[in-house]
Amino acid sequence: MNRVAAVDCGTNSVRLLIADLAPDGTLTDVERRMEIVRLGQGVDQTGRLTPEALERTFAAMRGYAALITRHGAEKVRVVATSATRDAANRADFVAGVVEIFDVVPEVITGDEEAELSFTGATRELAALRPVGPYLVVDIGGGSTEFVLGGSHVEAARSMDIGCVRMTERHMRDADPPSPEQITAAVADIDVALATVRESVPVDESRTLVGLAGSVTTVSAIAHGLETYEPDKIHLSRVTAAQVHEVTRDLLHATRAERAALGVMHPGRVDVIGAGALILDRIMREYSFGAVLVSEHDILDGIAWSLA
Repeated sequence: MNRVAAVDCGTNSVRLLIADLAPDGTLTDVERRMEIVRLGQGVDQTGRLTPEALERTFAAMRGYAALITRHGAEKVRVVATSATRDAANRADFVAGVVEIFDVVPEVITGDEEAELSFTGATRELAALRPVGPYLVVDIGGGSTEFVLGGSHVEAARSMDIGCVRMTERHMRDADPPSPEQITAAVADIDVALATVRESVPVDESRTLVGLAGSVTTVSAIAHGLETYEPDKIHLSRVTAAQVHEVTRDLLHATRAERAALGVMHPGRVDVIGAGALILDRIMREYSFGAVLVSEHDILDGIAWSLA
């Protein structure tokens, strides 16, 4: 049994998984944490990570480093994704992470992110017997990964249509967004979805698997949960009609109304409308009748990679 620690630093959140990894590949959680730090704030416009965003991220990481030490993890892997890939000053991020964890972070490519997300999402699906191949969509803050495969990845594409990026690009000052802003966001998302089709045969997929906070929050709302309950959200099924209804309601709600939802993480209030819209457009454009929601994603993939 090995104790491992995986850190995923995305555009919107930084997350930690400390787990015991058995010889047969079974992961048993010891700690699973998430903090919204909005590392990618403004990156789409400026191409740089701001000092304030870096400090929020480093503050969360210092707490994670203390937990890793306390639990005696033997191996640590720190992965950074979209915002850090895009930033001209990513060396500042790397230096801070090395100081905190004594580990060099891996600023991975979109294809590498897709592979890790697919592994994390699908490794335990065999027992459910969903029909393959799967299209795994990981809706992040800066980008969304599209991965097609059965027992392994067959095709993948990363597109810059994450919930933070779409909010900053199209809905920054809207509360709620205007019809014109929503229309602009839809057009942007649909161009990306058409581009995905060029390299990922999405029509061959039989089951849509959705990952990350936008998807899990939509599931929680669709199922009428009063508080965020991961055990009820994990491997839940949300129909296209439910996704369309939740997306419509979120896009027409004020910030105060979104914040009042018991399942809503405070750091997701400003960007959940765009995240739900991305999922909604995926299901419409690719004709999926439902999405299978997974709480396991790239973080689990990172942990399994340490075997």
